[in-house]
Amino acid sequence: MKRNMDLVREILLAIEECDHGTFNGALEVKGYSAEEIGYHVYLMDEAGLLDAMDSTCDQSLSPEAIPNNLTWKGHEFLENSRDAGIWEQSKTIVAKAGGASLSIWSEVLKQTVLQNLGLSS
Repeated sequence: MKRNMDLVREILLAIEECDHGTFNGALEVKGYSAEEIGYHVYLMDEAGLLDAMDSTCDQSLSPEAIPNNLTWKGHEFLENSRDAGIWEQSKTIVAKAGGASLSIWSEVLKQTVLQNLGLSS
């Protein structure tokens, strides 16, 4: 299964909606299967975007996790990717390279935000 950055963003947005900072319940994102969501939560925990509990078991088709809360890094990524226009601009830039690591994504988002604020060099 390939990492899907649109799903990563949607998961961050969904978890942020929790009133008390801790996610409770089943995470659903329209257009994505439970397996895709669980796998991405697992990856996002590894990347430090959120804290999650590994829920992989013998019956799991893919590694999977249950989200608990966003980390500081997750909030930072989300703040830079929140605006749909900035997200689409950043996706276009990353697509030109054929994809990118999370650290490159974060840098592209940061630079796109700065450019939109008129603060880029």
